[in-house]
Amino acid sequence: MFFKTLIFAALLACINCRYILIDEDYLPELLEHSRVRRQVQVGAGLDNKGNWDLAGKVPLAKSDTNILSATGMATMDPSNKLTSYGAGVALDNINGHGLSLSGRQIPDFGKQLTAAAKLNVVNTPNHNLDANAFVTKNMPSIPNVPNFNTYGAGVDYMYKNKLGASLGAARTDFLQKTDVSAMGKLNLFKTPSSSFDFGAGATRSFSPFIPKSSWEPAFNFNFMKSF
Repeated sequence: MFFKTLIFAALLACINCRYILIDEDYLPELLEHSRVRRQVQVGAGLDNKGNWDLAGKVPLAKSDTNILSATGMATMDPSNKLTSYGAGVALDNINGHGLSLSGRQIPDFGKQLTAAAKLNVVNTPNHNLDANAFVTKNMPSIPNVPNFNTYGAGVDYMYKNKLGASLGAARTDFLQKTDVSAMGKLNLFKTPSSSFDFGAGATRSFSPFIPKSSWEPAFNFNFMKSF
């Protein structure tokens, strides 16, 4: 039991909750997903801990109702050290639905493979509501640690593309760990080809290996540009 506790403690230290919290279709929120965009998109985000998120999306093939894109993402810590990187494909529908498959490499931990889906539930001039879900296969490079899964779901709401809120939860059975997040979003400015947003909220992890967990504040700035 003591050895198992040490293994779990090491995993919790290596795998930051930012990698296993609900992440929509596993691209940072700084890219648009609500409707089909037929342009190249790039984005950058900065959180309250000084971590950077970088993402890109390049159309590969399209029809009148769907578009298939290649995606890429990377994260860096406050010292600009690369902490993860990955790539994948995404299929977006004109009605706001989407599917994606992506892989990520996390130095000092291993690899992740994620499949995600998004369903647009409400879309009016004033209101937009999306539901999303994902499952991630974690493949640690740590000796004696088997592969394990993380799965989760969430909802995202936007009012007039200006003010929004999101709720998400992710569960990792192997670690007996549940991560939850509640975030608000404010669009600071928007043009046909760019957007700058501010997000704020809180996250919390529940696990017998984290007996004194509490809600932690979180905020971020995200910028997106289309070409």
